[in-house]
Amino acid sequence: MGLGFELLKGITKRGYKVPTPIQRKTIPLILEGRDVVAMAKTGSGKTACFLIPLFEKLQRREPTKGARALILSPTRELAVQTYKFIKELGRFMELKTILVLGGDSMDSQFSAIHTCPDVIVATPGRFLHLCVEMDLKLTSIEYVVFDEADRLFEMGFGEQLNETLNRLPASRQMVMFSATLPKLLVEFARAGLSDPVLIRLDVESKLPDALALKFVYCRPEDRFTALVVLLKYVIPQQAQTVVFVGTQHHVELISYILSQSGISNTSVYSSLDAAARKINTAKFASKKVSVLVVTDVAARGIDIPSLDYVVNLHFPGIPKLFVHRVGRCARAGRTGTAYSIFSTDDTAHLLDLHLFLNRPFNINDSSSIGTIPQDLLEDEYLTVTEIKKSHHIAGVLRTSENAYKKYLSSRPTASTDANSRAKKIKFFALRALEDFFNAAPVLQQTATISGQGLNAISKADVAESERKLENEKHDILVKMRNFRPSGTIFELNTTQKSVPFVVMKEKRSQHAEVIEKYRHQRSKEDIIEEQKEVNALKSNTSSCADDESIKNTFNKVVAPKKRQNTDDLYTEKSKKKKRKVQTKDEDNYVPYQSADKHTEDGLAINSFERQAQNAEFSVVDRNRIEEIKHKPGLKKWDRVKKKMVSVQDPHANKIRTESGAWIPASFKTGRYSVWKEKSKIEEQLQRENAGSADDNLQPLSHVQRYPVGRHARHNAKLELMKRISGNDKELRKPEQIVKSRMRLEFIKKRQEENITKKVHNRQKSMRKNQRTKPTPQNTGGLKRRK
Repeated sequence: MGLGFELLKGITKRGYKVPTPIQRKTIPLILEGRDVVAMAKTGSGKTACFLIPLFEKLQRREPTKGARALILSPTRELAVQTYKFIKELGRFMELKTILVLGGDSMDSQFSAIHTCPDVIVATPGRFLHLCVEMDLKLTSIEYVVFDEADRLFEMGFGEQLNETLNRLPASRQMVMFSATLPKLLVEFARAGLSDPVLIRLDVESKLPDALALKFVYCRPEDRFTALVVLLKYVIPQQAQTVVFVGTQHHVELISYILSQSGISNTSVYSSLDAAARKINTAKFASKKVSVLVVTDVAARGIDIPSLDYVVNLHFPGIPKLFVHRVGRCARAGRTGTAYSIFSTDDTAHLLDLHLFLNRPFNINDSSSIGTIPQDLLEDEYLTVTEIKKSHHIAGVLRTSENAYKKYLSSRPTASTDANSRAKKIKFFALRALEDFFNAAPVLQQTATISGQGLNAISKADVAESERKLENEKHDILVKMRNFRPSGTIFELNTTQKSVPFVVMKEKRSQHAEVIEKYRHQRSKEDIIEEQKEVNALKSNTSSCADDESIKNTFNKVVAPKKRQNTDDLYTEKSKKKKRKVQTKDEDNYVPYQSADKHTEDGLAINSFERQAQNAEFSVVDRNRIEEIKHKPGLKKWDRVKKKMVSVQDPHANKIRTESGAWIPASFKTGRYSVWKEKSKIEEQLQRENAGSADDNLQPLSHVQRYPVGRHARHNAKLELMKRISGNDKELRKPEQIVKSRMRLEFIKKRQEENITKKVHNRQKSMRKNQRTKPTPQNTGGLKRRK
C-alpha cells in the first residue's frame, strides 16, 4: 500500500500482518482522496480502515496549522476506544490527539483545544457546543470520519452533524463507516459528499462465521433463573461475558441477583456517571470481574478482545440490534457464542430474525435451540425468588416490571406472517439444549449419584445417559400435553345406548371424511408456506434505502459479484421474446394534439395554462416559513384541551448560527470568555511571542556545547541552568504553558476544597458542642425543675 516506515512499525507492533477484506477495498480509495461510504459486518477491522490513511496523510505534527482531522463517534465508550487505538497504532508518530466527550469538564477541553492538536476524537453534541462557544474556525480540517454513521442518526444527532458539516471547508475528505444504510444516511451522503464510492461487503453474511447462535426457551417468570443457570453451569467462570438487558432499570436488578448468586459482575448504562462508567468498563476489560451487565449503549462498536460469550436476557425487537449485540464477540478471527433467552412474547421476533439472517428455522435442532433441564431450573428458581423477595430491591423490582411492560409496548411489532407462523409452532415441545449436558457441574452430580468417578466413566458417556433420561421425561410430558380425549362433553358418564352418545356417533361418522380432507389440505398449505418463508430474502423495510436512491447517490458501488441462476436467465429470455414491438401507423394515426401546437402556444397571448398559473395565490411562502416573525398574541385550537391556546415562539431560547440553522441557546453560555479571563491565556501567549522575538540568547559555540574535561562539563552545565532559569518564558512551548496553567488551577481547586472541608468540619463540631453543653437558660430551667 506504500505506507511509511513509522506507520508500518506501529501496525506490526499492534499485531496486524494481513489486511482484512474491508481494509483491502477501503484503504487504497481513501489514500487516493476519494469520499467513501463503507459497510461491513462487525469485527471486520473498520477502525483501522480510517486510521491508517489518517496517519499516512498527516505524517508530521504541525502545531501552527490547527486541527487537521476530525473523528465523530456516537457514544463515549466508542470514542475512548478509538482514542486508545490511535495511541497504540500511532505510537511512533508525532501527532497530537485530544478527546472531547460530553459530561467532562469544559475548562479542560478549552485548554486541550488551545494546544493546537492534529486529531480531534469527539462526540457530536459536545463538539458542536465547543465550536459555538469558542467560535472555532474549522478551515484547517482536511479529513473527517463519521464512525457508526447509522447510529449517529438513530441517536438524534442529525442536526448537530448537519451544522458541523456546514462549518467544514469544501475541500475536506469525508469517510463514513456504517453497518446499515438507512435513508437519512443516503440523503446526508448526497448532500455532504462529493462523488462518493459505496463499498458493500455485508451482502453475503451479516454475522461472523465463527459465531455460534444458541436460543434458550423459558417461561416469562423463569427468565432471571435461566440467566443464573447459564452463568453458573454452562459458561465457564473465567470466561468474559456481556449480558444485554432491555432497560436501564433492569441493570441494577440483574447486578444484585448475580452478586447474591456468587457471580462477580459490574454494570454500565447511559444515565450512570461518566467516571463510574469508565471504572466499571476498566474492571471488566482488566478481567477483575467476569460478567458485564449493559443496555444497548454498548451494542455498537465496543471492542473487547477477550470477550467469549454474549447473553441476550431480553430479546431485541429489531434484527439489526441483535446483529450489533452478538457482534461484540467472535471478532478478529476469534470464536464466540451468543445465547439468547426468549419466551412466548418473543417467538414471532425470533422467526423474523431467522428470516433477516437468511437462516432456516429448525425446531428439532437441539444443538442451537432448546430449553433448560427442569432439575437445574428448579434448583436455582428457589434461590432467585428468595433474592427477589429481599426488601433491598423491592422498589427496583417494581420499577423494572413496569419498565418491561413499556419495553414490550414500545418494541417494534413483528410481521403478520411471523405471528401467524409462531402460533403453529409448538415451542413447548422443545428438547433440552445440548450445552447443558456438557456442563461440568452436571456431570459431577451424575457421576457421584451413579457411584463412579469421572475417571471411570467418560464425560461423553455421562452426558449421553443424562440426555437419554431427559429426553424420556420430555417425551412423556409432551404426550400428556398433546393428549385429547376422543369423546365430547355429551358423551361423559353415559352408556353406549344413551341418546347423546348415539347422536354424536352418527354426527362424527357423517363428517369424518370432510374433516380429514380439510386437515390434509391445511398441512400441505403449511408446508408450502414454510418453504417460501425459508427461501425468501428479507424484504426492504421503510427505514432502509432503495436501490434507486443508492444508484442516484453513488456512481461507483464496490460489492461482491452475485452469481445469476440459470432459471433467472431463462425467464429473462422468455420475457424478451414475449415483448411485442409497438409500431405506429403514420397514415391512420390520429394524435391527441395538433402538429403545430408548440408554435400556436408561443404566439398565443392568453393560454389556459398561463391563466391557471397566474390565478394561483399563495398566502405564505413555504420556503420562508421559518423567517416569519412570531406574533405574541397568536393562538391556535388544541384538540386535546379543546380550547384556544397561545402559540409558542419556535425560535424561543434559540440562536442562529452562521449557516442559518437555529440551535438551542445553551450552546452559547459565555463560559469560554470566563475561562479566558481566569486563565489569562492571551496575555501568556503575547508574552511568549514577545520573549521569543528577543535575541537575548546567543547560539552556543562548539566548544561551549561539547566541553572537554570534568570541570569544564560541570561549569557548562551550571551555565546552561542559569540561562534556562533566566529565560524560562522564552524557552517554553504553548503546550508547556497550558500544562503548567492546568496544574496551577488543579492546585488552587484542591486548596479551596480543603478549606471548605475544614470550615464545614469546624461548623459541625461547633453545632455538636452547642448541643452537648448546657446553656444558661437551660441550666436555670433545670434548677427550677429540681
